[in-house]
Amino acid sequence: MRSPLTSDTGRVDATTPAPRAEVLRDRYRSRLPEDLQQLTGPVEGTVDLPLHIVWSGRATYSLARPKSRMTLYRTVLAEGLREDLAAFLHHRLLAEQWPVLRRLVSPYIREVWEGAFSVPRTAPGGTTA
Repeated sequence: MRSPLTSDTGRVDATTPAPRAEVLRDRYRSRLPEDLQQLTGPVEGTVDLPLHIVWSGRATYSLARPKSRMTLYRTVLAEGLREDLAAFLHHRLLAEQWPVLRRLVSPYIREVWEGAFSVPRTAPGGTTA
């Protein structure tokens, strides 16, 4: 049985679009920093996201409030470009929140980030968040 992406000759058919899942994985993979240490965003205060990230709804987030911080990170991971991730996310906060955050982001974001970096999948104390 041939793949829907290949022709009868076995060559990739350029007229058939790639499956949505792979397109999304590629999009998120292209935005990854080379190293988590490049995520040097703020760790306190408030963050105002630009319109190209938060094109509808809330644009200001408080890093002191866990739900607000979680929403900020979820939004930037989903909509931000590589430079936005570096500017608005902090590697320590991302690692601390990841056990919960990983359940709030799309499976494609989760797969790409967990495939690229060693991020904790459980909350402190070893429990799954």
